Amino acid sequence: MPENSVIHVAVALIVVRWLVQLWIGWLNHRHVQKHAGAVPQAFQDYIDPATYQKSVHYTLAKSRFHEWELAWSTLLLGLLLATGVLPRTYKAFTATFGTSAWAGAAYLFVLGAVMALLSVPFDWYSQFRLEERFGFNTTTVRTWIVDRLKGAALALILGYPLIVLVLKLVDWTGQWWWLWAWAAMMAFQLLMVLIAPVLIMPLFNKFTPLAEGSLDARLKALAERTGFRAKSIQVMDGSKRSRHSNAFFTGFGRFRKIVFFDTLIEQLQEPELEAVLAHEIGHYKKRHIHKGLAWSALISLATFYVLARLAATEWFYRGFGFQPGEMAPAFLIFALLAGTVSFWLTPFANYWSRRFEYQADAFAADAVGENDSLISALRKLNEKNLSNLTPHPIYSGFYYSHPTLLERENALRRAATVKRQAEPAAASALP
Repeated sequence: MPENSVIHVAVALIVVRWLVQLWIGWLNHRHVQKHAGAVPQAFQDYIDPATYQKSVHYTLAKSRFHEWELAWSTLLLGLLLATGVLPRTYKAFTATFGTSAWAGAAYLFVLGAVMALLSVPFDWYSQFRLEERFGFNTTTVRTWIVDRLKGAALALILGYPLIVLVLKLVDWTGQWWWLWAWAAMMAFQLLMVLIAPVLIMPLFNKFTPLAEGSLDARLKALAERTGFRAKSIQVMDGSKRSRHSNAFFTGFGRFRKIVFFDTLIEQLQEPELEAVLAHEIGHYKKRHIHKGLAWSALISLATFYVLARLAATEWFYRGFGFQPGEMAPAFLIFALLAGTVSFWLTPFANYWSRRFEYQADAFAADAVGENDSLISALRKLNEKNLSNLTPHPIYSGFYYSHPTLLERENALRRAATVKRQAEPAAASALP
């Protein structure tokens, strides 16, 4: 590829991605407005008009804010690539600090920190204006600042040495460096899965054992009944930062624990919380976590292989103004452009994620013996979180990792109907 056209192609791809994002967002925006006049019939039994209107305004406000974020990130990325600022700053940096793996990693880390700082105003507005306006924000300015300082410290302590190691593997292992780098990255990710619940997550939130009582007994009975052993059932102080609610399990083996946001416990009744936990257990029993890790490993391996092939070509370096031979610029350019490529894979990844959600829902319904508790929990979660109840099908198909509320309800009811129809047939087949 001619060197002077490489940046033009890259910027064109970035702009095309941005235009497609705007188009999909516009479709969703218009679709939500179309249904904004009154509560759709499917939701009238459990969503009051005031709450529905608030969810519409929240969805539209987030959509407008996201458009500004997209415009800024697209402009920033285009300027970084097209103005020649990256090769100039890299040349100046290496002239001062050299071209060792430590220096290359430092350049990548500093540039990443600068880009993160440039996004701070958007993060602040989202938390203290957008979320505040709709009653979700409970974060203080002090907590918000401390969170970001802790995140930066963790990135420095954990991320910087990892980058150094990967760059050193290029020198140590020759043409097969990409395979060794992939192995190091996967080992790091697995290590984080093990230690994050124990060492990292408690730096940001307080975890306390669920108090003994009827809920604790109900959830432990469910875990025992489904063969899901966990170290503990814990409550996280999610209300410290937001009124949004969630539940999850984290860790592996003896470090695995079930976590409920305190806001979720406040919002749901005990049977609904049991159904939510059954859904999370369903992900584990259906091996969705393991499949996700395996898929992530394959994508990561392919990514390192492609990077190695690009790093072996002169046009990839010279097209962006760098001199061939040094790996730090190759990692930089590849990282900056990775989102432009992976964007087109988003709907495929989310399609499989939605399939997993359906399977976990079906498992939950079987585990608790009925559908109503899970449906009730999903309705409350959508209501309390002001979820978009009327997304455009293209928008939800592209971006949603979870099916919509109606899709999940319909799937649960279809499964229940099929099960009821199968029971008489099975009974009549008995001798």
